[in-house]
Amino acid sequence: MLKFPIYMDYHATTPMDPRVLEAMAPYFTSRFGNAASRNHSFGWEAEEAVEKARRQVADLIGASAKEIVWTSGATESNNLALKGVAEMYAERGNHIITAATEHKAVLDTCKRLEKHGCRISYLPVTASGLIDLDMLRESITDKTILISIMYANNEIGVLQPIGEIGRIAREKGVLFHVDAVQAVGKIPVNVLADNIDILSISAHKLYGPKGVGALYVRRKNPRVQLTAQMDGGGHERGMRSGTLNVPGIVGLGEACAICQKEMPEESARLGRLRDKLRDSLFGGLDEVYINGAMDHRLPHNLNISFAFVEGESLLMGINDVAVSSGSACTSATLEPSYVLKALGAGDDLAHSSIRFGLGRFTTEEEVDYVSGKVTEVVKKLRELSPLYEMYKEGVDISKVQWAAH
Repeated sequence: MLKFPIYMDYHATTPMDPRVLEAMAPYFTSRFGNAASRNHSFGWEAEEAVEKARRQVADLIGASAKEIVWTSGATESNNLALKGVAEMYAERGNHIITAATEHKAVLDTCKRLEKHGCRISYLPVTASGLIDLDMLRESITDKTILISIMYANNEIGVLQPIGEIGRIAREKGVLFHVDAVQAVGKIPVNVLADNIDILSISAHKLYGPKGVGALYVRRKNPRVQLTAQMDGGGHERGMRSGTLNVPGIVGLGEACAICQKEMPEESARLGRLRDKLRDSLFGGLDEVYINGAMDHRLPHNLNISFAFVEGESLLMGINDVAVSSGSACTSATLEPSYVLKALGAGDDLAHSSIRFGLGRFTTEEEVDYVSGKVTEVVKKLRELSPLYEMYKEGVDISKVQWAAH
Protein backbone atom coordinates (compact mmCIF):
# COMPACT_ATOMS: atom_id res chain seq x y z
CA MET A 1 0.00 0.00 0.00
CA LEU A 2 1.61 3.28 -1.13
CA LYS A 3 1.75 6.18 1.33
CA PHE A 4 1.99 9.71 -0.07
CA PRO A 5 4.01 11.82 -0.44
CA ILE A 6 6.77 9.37 -1.41
CA TYR A 7 10.17 10.34 0.00
CA MET A 8 13.11 10.14 -2.43
CA ASP A 9 15.34 12.86 -1.05
CA TYR A 10 17.57 10.76 1.21
CA HIS A 11 20.64 12.90 0.42
CA ALA A 12 18.98 15.92 2.05
CA THR A 13 18.15 14.02 5.22
CA THR A 14 17.06 10.58 6.33
CA PRO A 15 14.18 9.64 8.61
CA MET A 16 15.40 8.44 11.98
CA ASP A 17 15.53 4.67 12.32
CA PRO A 18 13.09 3.64 15.10
CA ARG A 19 15.92 1.60 16.70
CA VAL A 20 17.97 4.79 16.99
CA LEU A 21 15.10 6.63 18.67
CA GLU A 22 14.70 3.74 21.11
CA ALA A 23 18.39 3.87 22.06
CA MET A 24 18.20 7.66 22.61
CA ALA A 25 14.96 7.79 24.60
CA PRO A 26 16.29 7.10 28.13
CA TYR A 27 18.93 9.85 27.80
CA PHE A 28 16.20 12.50 27.52
CA THR A 29 14.48 11.44 30.75
CA SER A 30 15.87 9.05 33.38
CA ARG A 31 19.54 9.13 32.27
CA PHE A 32 19.79 12.88 31.85
CA GLY A 33 23.26 13.42 33.36
CA ASN A 34 25.97 15.72 31.99
CA ALA A 35 28.82 13.60 30.62
CA ALA A 36 31.31 16.06 32.16
CA SER A 37 29.92 15.60 35.69
CA ARG A 38 32.57 13.40 37.33
CA ASN A 39 31.19 13.28 40.89
CA HIS A 40 28.10 11.09 40.67
CA SER A 41 26.43 8.23 38.86
CA PHE A 42 24.28 10.46 36.61
CA GLY A 43 27.42 11.89 35.00
CA TRP A 44 29.21 8.53 34.87
CA GLU A 45 26.25 6.93 33.13
CA ALA A 46 26.15 9.69 30.51
CA GLU A 47 29.91 9.51 30.00
CA GLU A 48 29.73 5.74 29.55
CA ALA A 49 27.05 6.15 26.88
CA VAL A 50 29.15 8.79 25.08
CA GLU A 51 32.24 6.55 25.11
CA LYS A 52 30.24 3.59 23.77
CA ALA A 53 29.01 5.80 20.90
CA ARG A 54 32.58 6.95 20.25
CA ARG A 55 33.59 3.29 19.75
CA GLN A 56 30.59 2.66 17.47
CA VAL A 57 31.48 5.60 15.20
CA ALA A 58 35.17 4.70 15.19
CA ASP A 59 34.43 1.05 14.31
CA LEU A 60 32.45 2.07 11.24
CA ILE A 61 35.38 4.01 9.73
CA GLY A 62 38.34 1.93 10.97
CA ALA A 63 39.50 4.49 13.55
CA SER A 64 40.13 4.31 17.28
CA ALA A 65 37.61 5.78 19.73
CA LYS A 66 40.06 8.42 20.97
CA GLU A 67 40.16 9.92 17.45
CA ILE A 68 36.45 10.87 17.42
CA VAL A 69 35.50 14.45 18.32
CA TRP A 70 31.79 15.28 18.74
CA THR A 71 30.32 18.28 16.88
CA SER A 72 26.88 19.69 16.09
CA GLY A 73 26.97 18.24 12.56
CA ALA A 74 28.91 18.18 9.32
CA THR A 75 29.02 21.95 8.77
CA GLU A 76 30.74 22.41 12.12
CA SER A 77 33.02 19.41 11.44
CA ASN A 78 34.10 20.92 8.11
CA ASN A 79 34.65 24.34 9.67
CA LEU A 80 36.71 22.87 12.52
CA ALA A 81 38.78 20.78 10.08
CA LEU A 82 39.61 23.59 7.64
CA LYS A 83 39.93 26.54 10.03
CA GLY A 84 41.57 24.37 12.69
CA VAL A 85 44.29 23.23 10.27
CA ALA A 86 44.75 26.69 8.69
CA GLU A 87 45.35 28.24 12.12
CA MET A 88 47.44 25.44 13.63
CA TYR A 89 49.76 25.01 10.63
CA ALA A 90 49.94 28.67 9.57
CA GLU A 91 53.70 28.76 10.10
CA ARG A 92 54.16 25.83 7.74
CA GLY A 93 52.07 27.28 4.89
CA ASN A 94 48.79 28.86 3.83
CA HIS A 95 47.75 26.86 0.76
CA ILE A 96 44.68 24.59 0.70
CA ILE A 97 43.49 22.48 -2.25
CA THR A 98 39.84 21.57 -2.72
CA ALA A 99 37.42 20.85 -5.59
CA ALA A 100 34.90 23.09 -7.35
CA THR A 101 32.09 20.62 -6.59
CA GLU A 102 32.51 20.48 -2.80
CA HIS A 103 29.59 21.14 -0.46
CA LYS A 104 29.00 24.78 0.50
CA ALA A 105 30.16 23.98 4.04
CA VAL A 106 33.65 23.48 2.58
CA LEU A 107 33.54 26.09 -0.21
CA ASP A 108 32.21 28.89 1.99
CA THR A 109 34.73 28.05 4.72
CA CYS A 110 37.48 28.28 2.09
CA LYS A 111 36.13 31.66 0.96
CA ARG A 112 36.33 32.85 4.58
CA LEU A 113 39.91 31.57 4.88
CA GLU A 114 40.86 33.43 1.69
CA LYS A 115 39.86 36.65 3.44
CA HIS A 116 42.30 35.74 6.20
CA GLY A 117 45.24 35.28 3.86
CA CYS A 118 44.95 31.64 2.82
CA ARG A 119 45.45 30.69 -0.82
CA ILE A 120 42.89 28.19 -2.08
CA SER A 121 43.11 26.11 -5.28
CA TYR A 122 39.69 24.96 -6.53
CA LEU A 123 40.27 21.94 -8.78
CA PRO A 124 37.86 21.56 -11.72
CA VAL A 125 36.23 18.18 -12.39
CA THR A 126 35.82 16.19 -15.60
CA ALA A 127 32.41 15.53 -17.17
CA SER A 128 32.24 12.40 -15.00
CA GLY A 129 32.52 14.54 -11.85
CA LEU A 130 35.99 13.29 -10.88
CA ILE A 131 39.04 15.41 -10.16
CA ASP A 132 42.19 14.90 -12.25
CA LEU A 133 44.90 13.33 -10.07
CA ASP A 134 47.74 14.74 -12.18
CA MET A 135 46.30 18.22 -11.75
CA LEU A 136 46.09 17.59 -8.00
CA ARG A 137 49.76 16.58 -7.92
CA GLU A 138 50.77 19.68 -9.89
CA SER A 139 48.78 21.95 -7.56
CA ILE A 140 50.76 20.93 -4.46
CA THR A 141 53.46 23.42 -3.44
CA ASP A 142 55.79 23.64 -0.45
CA LYS A 143 53.16 25.89 1.17
CA THR A 144 50.30 23.35 0.84
CA ILE A 145 49.04 22.30 4.28
CA LEU A 146 45.72 20.61 3.44
CA ILE A 147 43.84 18.81 0.68
CA SER A 148 40.07 18.71 1.27
CA ILE A 149 38.07 16.51 -1.12
CA MET A 150 34.62 15.03 -0.46
CA TYR A 151 34.12 11.26 -0.60
CA ALA A 152 30.75 11.28 -2.33
CA ASN A 153 29.03 14.26 -3.91
CA ASN A 154 25.70 15.24 -2.35
CA GLU A 155 24.08 16.03 -5.72
CA ILE A 156 25.45 13.55 -8.23
CA GLY A 157 26.60 10.80 -5.84
CA VAL A 158 29.97 10.50 -7.60
CA LEU A 159 32.76 8.90 -5.56
CA GLN A 160 36.20 10.49 -5.75
CA PRO A 161 39.30 8.21 -5.83
CA ILE A 162 39.90 8.82 -2.13
CA GLY A 163 42.54 6.09 -1.67
CA GLU A 164 44.68 7.53 -4.47
CA ILE A 165 44.27 11.11 -3.23
CA GLY A 166 45.27 9.93 0.25
CA ARG A 167 48.37 8.29 -1.17
CA ILE A 168 49.39 11.50 -2.98
CA ALA A 169 48.79 13.59 0.16
CA ARG A 170 50.84 11.18 2.28
CA GLU A 171 53.75 11.13 -0.22
CA LYS A 172 53.83 14.93 -0.19
CA GLY A 173 53.46 15.26 3.57
CA VAL A 174 50.16 17.18 3.22
CA LEU A 175 47.18 16.61 5.54
CA PHE A 176 44.06 15.13 3.94
CA HIS A 177 40.52 16.07 5.03
CA VAL A 178 37.49 14.24 3.66
CA ASP A 179 33.87 15.39 3.90
CA ALA A 180 32.41 11.87 4.06
CA VAL A 181 28.89 12.85 5.03
CA GLN A 182 27.17 11.12 2.09
CA ALA A 183 29.47 8.08 2.09
CA VAL A 184 29.76 6.91 5.70
CA GLY A 185 27.23 4.17 6.41
CA LYS A 186 26.43 3.74 2.70
CA ILE A 187 29.73 2.33 1.39
CA PRO A 188 32.79 0.94 3.22
CA VAL A 189 35.01 3.80 4.47
CA ASN A 190 38.39 3.11 6.11
CA VAL A 191 40.50 6.03 7.27
CA LEU A 192 43.66 3.93 7.64
CA ALA A 193 43.49 2.21 4.26
CA ASP A 194 42.82 5.53 2.52
CA ASN A 195 45.37 7.65 4.43
CA ILE A 196 42.64 10.04 5.61
CA ASP A 197 43.80 12.39 8.40
CA ILE A 198 40.52 14.21 9.19
CA LEU A 199 36.99 13.12 8.26
CA SER A 200 33.54 14.72 8.73
CA ILE A 201 30.37 12.79 9.62
CA SER A 202 26.75 13.84 10.15
CA ALA A 203 24.15 11.75 12.00
CA HIS A 204 21.06 12.83 10.07
CA LYS A 205 22.41 11.46 6.78
CA LEU A 206 22.60 7.94 8.19
CA TYR A 207 19.24 7.55 9.96
CA GLY A 208 20.33 9.32 13.15
CA PRO A 209 19.12 12.61 14.71
CA LYS A 210 19.74 16.12 13.36
CA GLY A 211 22.11 18.45 15.17
CA VAL A 212 24.92 16.02 15.92
CA GLY A 213 28.03 14.98 14.00
CA ALA A 214 31.61 13.92 14.46
CA LEU A 215 35.09 14.70 13.24
CA TYR A 216 37.73 11.99 13.02
CA VAL A 217 41.15 13.48 13.85
CA ARG A 218 44.15 11.17 13.35
CA ARG A 219 46.28 10.66 16.48
CA LYS A 220 49.41 9.10 15.02
CA ASN A 221 51.42 8.82 11.79
CA PRO A 222 50.91 11.79 11.59
CA ARG A 223 49.38 13.21 14.76
CA VAL A 224 46.98 15.93 13.59
CA GLN A 225 46.48 19.03 15.71
CA LEU A 226 43.63 21.48 15.29
CA THR A 227 43.11 24.92 16.77
CA ALA A 228 39.72 24.93 18.53
CA GLN A 229 37.05 27.14 16.98
CA MET A 230 34.83 27.01 20.07
CA ASP A 231 36.38 27.79 23.44
CA GLY A 232 35.10 26.95 26.89
CA GLY A 233 35.54 24.06 29.28
CA GLY A 234 38.08 22.25 27.14
CA HIS A 235 35.79 19.33 26.29
CA GLU A 236 36.75 16.86 23.52
CA ARG A 237 40.50 17.01 24.18
CA GLY A 238 40.32 20.80 23.93
CA MET A 239 39.17 20.70 20.28
CA ARG A 240 35.50 21.44 20.82
CA SER A 241 34.15 22.88 24.07
CA GLY A 242 30.49 22.67 25.00
CA THR A 243 28.23 20.39 27.02
CA LEU A 244 27.81 17.20 25.03
CA ASN A 245 24.48 16.40 23.38
CA VAL A 246 24.27 12.98 25.03
CA PRO A 247 20.99 11.75 23.46
CA GLY A 248 22.16 12.89 20.01
CA ILE A 249 25.57 11.25 20.45
CA VAL A 250 23.93 7.99 21.57
CA GLY A 251 21.75 8.19 18.45
CA LEU A 252 24.73 8.75 16.14
CA GLY A 253 26.52 5.78 17.73
CA GLU A 254 23.52 3.49 17.34
CA ALA A 255 22.98 4.65 13.73
CA CYS A 256 26.61 3.78 12.93
CA ALA A 257 26.31 0.36 14.59
CA ILE A 258 23.21 -0.43 12.50
CA CYS A 259 24.92 0.73 9.30
CA GLN A 260 27.95 -1.41 10.04
CA LYS A 261 25.79 -4.51 10.44
CA GLU A 262 23.38 -3.94 7.56
CA MET A 263 25.38 -1.96 4.97
CA PRO A 264 26.33 -4.81 2.61
CA GLU A 265 22.77 -6.01 2.01
CA GLU A 266 21.25 -2.53 2.21
CA SER A 267 23.66 -1.20 -0.44
CA ALA A 268 22.96 -4.16 -2.71
CA ARG A 269 19.19 -3.71 -2.37
CA LEU A 270 19.35 0.04 -3.02
CA GLY A 271 21.66 -0.47 -6.01
CA ARG A 272 19.08 -2.84 -7.52
CA LEU A 273 16.20 -0.41 -6.93
CA ARG A 274 18.20 2.53 -8.29
CA ASP A 275 19.07 0.58 -11.46
CA LYS A 276 15.43 -0.41 -11.85
CA LEU A 277 14.41 3.28 -11.63
CA ARG A 278 17.07 4.24 -14.18
CA ASP A 279 16.16 1.46 -16.63
CA SER A 280 12.49 2.27 -16.39
CA LEU A 281 13.04 6.01 -17.07
CA PHE A 282 15.40 5.29 -19.96
CA GLY A 283 12.96 2.71 -21.32
CA GLY A 284 10.08 5.17 -21.37
CA LEU A 285 11.78 8.41 -22.46
CA ASP A 286 14.31 9.72 -24.95
CA GLU A 287 16.76 12.61 -24.37
CA VAL A 288 17.48 11.62 -20.78
CA TYR A 289 21.00 12.07 -19.40
CA ILE A 290 22.73 10.81 -16.26
CA ASN A 291 24.87 13.44 -14.53
CA GLY A 292 28.23 12.08 -13.37
CA ALA A 293 29.92 8.70 -13.72
CA MET A 294 27.63 5.72 -13.22
CA ASP A 295 30.50 3.37 -12.28
CA HIS A 296 31.87 5.57 -9.44
CA ARG A 297 28.64 6.37 -7.65
CA LEU A 298 26.75 5.84 -4.42
CA PRO A 299 24.38 2.87 -4.80
CA HIS A 300 21.30 4.91 -3.89
CA ASN A 301 21.87 8.00 -6.06
CA LEU A 302 20.50 8.88 -9.48
CA ASN A 303 20.83 12.39 -10.91
CA ILE A 304 19.12 12.73 -14.28
CA SER A 305 18.51 15.59 -16.69
CA PHE A 306 15.34 15.46 -18.79
CA ALA A 307 16.01 17.59 -21.87
CA PHE A 308 13.25 20.00 -23.03
CA VAL A 309 11.69 20.06 -19.54
CA GLU A 310 12.08 22.73 -16.83
CA GLY A 311 13.04 21.07 -13.53
CA GLU A 312 10.69 23.24 -11.48
CA SER A 313 7.71 22.36 -13.74
CA LEU A 314 8.60 18.70 -13.41
CA LEU A 315 8.71 19.03 -9.61
CA MET A 316 5.25 20.59 -9.65
CA GLY A 317 3.98 17.79 -11.86
CA ILE A 318 5.26 15.14 -9.46
CA ASN A 319 4.28 16.98 -6.28
CA ASP A 320 3.43 13.70 -4.54
CA VAL A 321 7.12 12.71 -4.73
CA ALA A 322 9.81 14.42 -2.63
CA VAL A 323 12.95 14.86 -4.75
CA SER A 324 15.20 17.83 -5.41
CA SER A 325 15.90 19.69 -8.62
CA GLY A 326 19.20 20.92 -10.03
CA SER A 327 18.18 24.52 -9.79
CA ALA A 328 17.06 24.54 -6.19
CA CYS A 329 20.04 22.95 -4.54
CA THR A 330 21.20 26.01 -2.72
CA SER A 331 17.68 26.76 -1.55
CA ALA A 332 15.92 29.86 -2.81
CA THR A 333 17.95 30.57 -5.93
CA LEU A 334 16.88 29.61 -9.41
CA GLU A 335 20.49 29.50 -10.52
CA PRO A 336 21.39 26.15 -12.03
CA SER A 337 23.40 23.93 -9.68
CA TYR A 338 27.09 24.86 -9.53
CA VAL A 339 27.92 21.14 -9.35
CA LEU A 340 26.19 20.40 -12.66
CA LYS A 341 27.75 23.50 -14.24
CA ALA A 342 31.16 22.23 -13.12
CA LEU A 343 30.48 18.98 -15.03
CA GLY A 344 30.00 21.09 -18.14
CA ALA A 345 26.21 20.79 -18.32
CA GLY A 346 24.52 23.70 -20.13
CA ASP A 347 22.01 25.83 -18.20
CA ASP A 348 19.07 24.11 -19.90
CA LEU A 349 20.16 20.60 -18.90
CA ALA A 350 21.26 21.72 -15.43
CA HIS A 351 17.80 23.27 -14.93
CA SER A 352 16.08 20.07 -16.04
CA SER A 353 17.82 17.76 -13.60
CA ILE A 354 16.29 15.81 -10.76
CA ARG A 355 18.19 14.10 -7.93
CA PHE A 356 16.62 10.85 -6.78
CA GLY A 357 17.93 9.66 -3.41
CA LEU A 358 16.72 6.23 -2.35
CA GLY A 359 17.06 4.91 1.18
CA ARG A 360 16.44 2.34 3.88
CA PHE A 361 12.66 2.68 3.77
CA THR A 362 12.23 2.95 -0.02
CA THR A 363 10.13 0.11 -1.46
CA GLU A 364 9.98 -1.48 -4.90
CA GLU A 365 6.37 -0.35 -5.18
CA GLU A 366 7.47 3.26 -4.65
CA VAL A 367 10.14 2.98 -7.36
CA ASP A 368 7.53 1.62 -9.81
CA TYR A 369 5.16 4.46 -9.00
CA VAL A 370 7.82 7.18 -9.25
CA SER A 371 9.23 5.95 -12.57
CA GLY A 372 5.71 5.77 -14.04
CA LYS A 373 4.72 9.18 -12.75
CA VAL A 374 7.92 10.93 -13.88
CA THR A 375 7.66 9.37 -17.36
CA GLU A 376 4.04 10.47 -17.70
CA VAL A 377 4.73 14.07 -16.54
CA VAL A 378 7.84 14.49 -18.73
CA LYS A 379 5.83 13.34 -21.77
CA LYS A 380 3.02 15.81 -20.93
CA LEU A 381 5.45 18.71 -20.49
CA ARG A 382 7.22 17.88 -23.74
CA GLU A 383 3.91 17.93 -25.60
CA LEU A 384 3.73 21.59 -24.61
CA SER A 385 7.31 22.29 -25.65
CA PRO A 386 7.88 23.82 -29.10
CA LEU A 387 11.60 23.03 -28.69
CA TYR A 388 10.91 19.33 -28.28
CA GLU A 389 8.69 19.43 -31.37
CA MET A 390 11.48 21.07 -33.38
CA TYR A 391 13.96 18.52 -32.06
CA LYS A 392 11.66 15.68 -33.16
CA GLU A 393 11.48 17.23 -36.62
CA GLY A 394 15.26 17.05 -36.85
CA VAL A 395 16.06 20.74 -36.24
CA ASP A 396 19.47 21.24 -34.58
CA ILE A 397 18.34 23.58 -31.81
CA SER A 398 21.88 24.66 -30.91
CA LYS A 399 22.16 26.26 -34.34
CA VAL A 400 18.82 28.09 -34.31
CA GLN A 401 19.13 31.91 -34.47
CA TRP A 402 16.40 33.35 -32.26
CA ALA A 403 15.02 36.68 -33.45
CA ALA A 404 14.73 39.46 -30.87
CA HIS A 405 11.25 41.00 -30.67
